[in-house]
Amino acid sequence: MVQNSKLIRLNKFLSQIGYCSRRAGDKLINERRVSVNNKIVDLGVKVSLGDEVRVDGELVTNPKKKKKFVYLIFNKPVGVECTTDRNVKNNIIDFIGYSKRIFPIGRLDKNSEGLILLTNDGDIVNKILRTENNNEKEYVVHVNKKISSDFLFNMRKGVQLKNNLTKSCEVKKINNYSFNIILTQGMNRQIRKMCLKLDYKIKFLRRIRIININIGSLKLGRFRNFTQPELNDLLMKLN
Repeated sequence: MVQNSKLIRLNKFLSQIGYCSRRAGDKLINERRVSVNNKIVDLGVKVSLGDEVRVDGELVTNPKKKKKFVYLIFNKPVGVECTTDRNVKNNIIDFIGYSKRIFPIGRLDKNSEGLILLTNDGDIVNKILRTENNNEKEYVVHVNKKISSDFLFNMRKGVQLKNNLTKSCEVKKINNYSFNIILTQGMNRQIRKMCLKLDYKIKFLRRIRIININIGSLKLGRFRNFTQPELNDLLMKLN
């Protein structure tokens, strides 16, 4: 590797060029799919702008070349999987069919619908995931039986899930069978597990907001670009 220019960690390099997030980059490196100057490398290796980096044998873009980043808001239908693995049926990448390489920020489980963000900007992915436990995510949830005051109280104060007590959160009753909840945690399938622990089953779950980004009137299965004010506001909140 070239020694006379600034060296950066390989996962950061992959993130800066918009190939994937640092977390995804680490996974690729661990899977022995990344080479530098035709040599398969390990986690922690550093590269320079003059090095030849390949993923699965394919040369990746040099960050010296100005990249136009894409920021998408997508209203995900039930059944779509939030994965970039195109071998997975109904994966989000094939469903959207976007012309540039993009990847989802975080996840929304297969049986849920609503807001998911996609981009090719690895840095913003890292910022959002790094601060995930402080970012607000808002949902509308419908359950299988009438909502009691005890249910609302327990959801708000926190529910014991195995070794984890969920953080206190804001919960508002919409009607007898539905409620609005705002989380600042990133636990997998958290709302479903919380409801199940309290003997409720979810019939419908829709995410409507992530930080300052609202799904608004975007139709199910459609996507749109961020507006510039939305992007500016998000970047300000992440800094």
